[in-house]
Amino acid sequence: MGVLCYDRRHIAENARIQETYESEAEIKRRPPKKFKRDLRYAYRINREIQAPQVRLIGPNREHIGIVSLQEALEQARKANLDLVEISPNANPPVVRIVDYGKFIYEQTKKEREARRSQKLVEVKEIRLRPKTDDHDRAIKVRDARRWLEEGMKVKVRVRFRGREITYPELAMEQLQEVAKEVADIAVVEQAPNMEGQTMLMILAPKPKKAAGGQQSEVKRAEDQNP
Repeated sequence: MGVLCYDRRHIAENARIQETYESEAEIKRRPPKKFKRDLRYAYRINREIQAPQVRLIGPNREHIGIVSLQEALEQARKANLDLVEISPNANPPVVRIVDYGKFIYEQTKKEREARRSQKLVEVKEIRLRPKTDDHDRAIKVRDARRWLEEGMKVKVRVRFRGREITYPELAMEQLQEVAKEVADIAVVEQAPNMEGQTMLMILAPKPKKAAGGQQSEVKRAEDQNP
């Protein structure tokens, strides 16, 4: 009877050890956790700021101008707020008088909304043959144009059959014609190249031109840290 109890305990202990090994193996297989950036430590504040001179933005977003660090700290102290370095790479660095807790809350909210608004670029595809006629190609180009106008990328693939692969120049002509017909709204993101029994080109929508000229350091810092 004693041997039986020992065996049961032995079996239970082995099962526990095996379960521990399986748990450790599962942890090793688990993909690494993605840590979110802690914005509380992303900015230098108050005495952490090292530049002797700074470009100061007041608590009401007014541009005070270039002042000494000591003067900026004094103004922040009088306003009972913090001095936050919002653009450290500017010359001189741009700092702002603000409630640091509220500032971090707004920045975190802004990043969360930016991640939410991000979307994957959809990729469509049209397929041609080395001897596709003008009419059929025009139909395919019409589809490609619609997708590009909607912000999608378009793969243009020419598929070879049999001995057609010995005439790659015909496929190149087809791809060049397609690129020419959508040149007003698209750019060639990937030049034509061979992929097995096909020749592939990738088109992307033309980037929209930014309005206005270059922004000042202060304006850029404000846009990044509203």
